[in-house]
Amino acid sequence: MALSMTAFSRSNVDTDSGRITWEIRSVNSRYLELHFRLPDEFRDMEPALRECIKSRLNRGKVEVFLRFQPSQKQQNLQVNQDLVASLNDAADKVHEVIGPGNALDALKILQWPGVLESTTTDIKALQKNALGSFDECLESLIIARKREGDSLKELIQQRCDAARNLSEQADKIIPEALAAQRTHLLSKLNELIENPDTERLEQEMVLLAQKADIAEETDRLRTHIDEVLNILQREEPIGRRLDFMMQELNREANTLSSKAMRTELTRIAVDLKVLIEQMREQVQNIE
Repeated sequence: MALSMTAFSRSNVDTDSGRITWEIRSVNSRYLELHFRLPDEFRDMEPALRECIKSRLNRGKVEVFLRFQPSQKQQNLQVNQDLVASLNDAADKVHEVIGPGNALDALKILQWPGVLESTTTDIKALQKNALGSFDECLESLIIARKREGDSLKELIQQRCDAARNLSEQADKIIPEALAAQRTHLLSKLNELIENPDTERLEQEMVLLAQKADIAEETDRLRTHIDEVLNILQREEPIGRRLDFMMQELNREANTLSSKAMRTELTRIAVDLKVLIEQMREQVQNIE
């Protein structure tokens, strides 16, 4: 299955405690890389989140962001009056030693740890809601990766068809190219009859035989193209297999280029390399 590694998803859930917002971003990578940015009260969820992602994704750099906005009810602060009274008594006792006057003011009292209290939040219930929302966000990401992967699959198939057509064009050019090379060789032979040089003749024959035989390269090109199309139909991660096939396709295109006897064959070899490079770039984004 062609799943793109590039995708984005967001989900929100409103609870009595506040709004939970997830964002997941995924880009291409050779391996599965996970990065989390979670508020302090949600940090102990990270192991469960990691296992959840690993069970669904195989490759990609995945960044997970969580934002929590407490409800207005949770934002209401209460003053711990008992603690304030204790602080004031303590300040009075210190004052008995250092002199008259109260050294405390309201702002300093409010800054003291524990003086301001928020309404108690059920962290476990909040985390449970967050996990449920995360599953939805991850599923949305996978759907986006599949949608993008389907587009990449279609583009690769189009380029495979174009590459096949180019290889067939190369096959059609060969007879004409051989005829032209034969005429050239006969001209050389006539020169050699007047000035015999058997060693040079043998070299020309070997060179012609080597450059004329591109059938093996075009056959392998089409075989590799068929394999790429077969891989695209597999229900498993296929990115690494496709990457290997791009290397094999490029190898045959380079060999074809080195054997090109005519400008048309050189053009075909260059066009093949362009198509293969375009496919290789698209393959880099496939899981």
